[in-house]
Amino acid sequence: MQFALLTFLFFAWGFITCLNDILIPHLKSVFNLGYTEAALIQFSFFIAYFVGAIPAAAITARLGYQRALVAGLATCAFGAAMFWPAAEVPSFPLFLAALFVLALGITILQVAANPFVTLLGTTETASSRLTLTQAFNSLGTAIAPWVGGWLILQQSGAGARQVQGPYLAVSFILIAMAIIFAKSRLPVVSEKIEPFSVAAARQALRSTPLRLAVIGIFAYVGAEVSIGSFLVNYLTNVAHMTTTEHEAAKYVSLYWTGAMIGRFAGSAAMQRIEGHRALMFAAIAAALLVGTSTVTSGQTAGYTLLAAGLCNSIMFPTIFALGVSGLGALTSVGSSLLVMAIVGGAILPVIVGGIADASGLKAALALPALCYGYIAWFAAKCDRDEGISVAPREGHGSRAGVSVPH
Repeated sequence: MQFALLTFLFFAWGFITCLNDILIPHLKSVFNLGYTEAALIQFSFFIAYFVGAIPAAAITARLGYQRALVAGLATCAFGAAMFWPAAEVPSFPLFLAALFVLALGITILQVAANPFVTLLGTTETASSRLTLTQAFNSLGTAIAPWVGGWLILQQSGAGARQVQGPYLAVSFILIAMAIIFAKSRLPVVSEKIEPFSVAAARQALRSTPLRLAVIGIFAYVGAEVSIGSFLVNYLTNVAHMTTTEHEAAKYVSLYWTGAMIGRFAGSAAMQRIEGHRALMFAAIAAALLVGTSTVTSGQTAGYTLLAAGLCNSIMFPTIFALGVSGLGALTSVGSSLLVMAIVGGAILPVIVGGIADASGLKAALALPALCYGYIAWFAAKCDRDEGISVAPREGHGSRAGVSVPH
């Protein structure tokens, strides 16, 4: 029951995050924005990870994993509720503020939930376990474009107020989840949570895997979000696979469905295949697919870009698990640094949007391809440096201390 609650939590924040891909074309049309301005939607959302990761670590260290999850859900609910006044005005800056608050809540969830999952079992299966929960996160991202396209893009003439109902419903669901988590008996992890500090961060960053993984998370999230952010426009205006944004939203669902399928399959495969080797294969394939999309046209360009979603599948959980491996009491600190690196989803889409405004969307895809190239190098280094991904947590052998309250 407890693991089911955690997997549903991953599903919920995946759904919320992917709704941004529908908000971008909708608000781009409502407020007559360029690609760079529209990318501020992702910037406002993902910059919260950088700003909020350290406070989130402090909250987790002070409250513990379970109560931190409740605090994160409550913050998310407030941010989602802010969409109602933002649409009433309507005000693009107020929309950005609502997205920022919403993402602050998800930041707390990320800092608490990801390491929580890695600690609930052996170090050797941490990547597989986190990949499984991330698979449900991908289920949320796969469903969101369909739901968002139907509720928001199908009636584009309704203007900004079209988002009020969907986000108010999200707010109510998040409040209900916060109540359920507050009353649930989740496993208690006995491993000490080190509060975030500059000294603790420096100590954690002595770990080579963590340093490289921070860059890896920045590159991965930046590439994935950049592609997802402009897929609707790419499929309608460049690949010409459809003529309407509503229909393009269905194709966006394929991008995220690929990630979901890959994570379920990857969770099983990585019981036998070392995570860093699977990561290297996926990153190389992603770089090749994105590169192919830039030099082809029509459906070939569209489907090769969509196929990159399948390659994205195992990247985040595998990079994350490699980064926090062996950190012991510093796991929460390392998690915070990795969550801060999610700011790649704020910075790279703006750069990609700027390139797209200047040279077109095809040229802009070169940046995500380079990001996948770095991830492939990181995975190859893990393969060369024996022990980089299997170091036991200090003082805990192969299993973190876990107990379930009665």
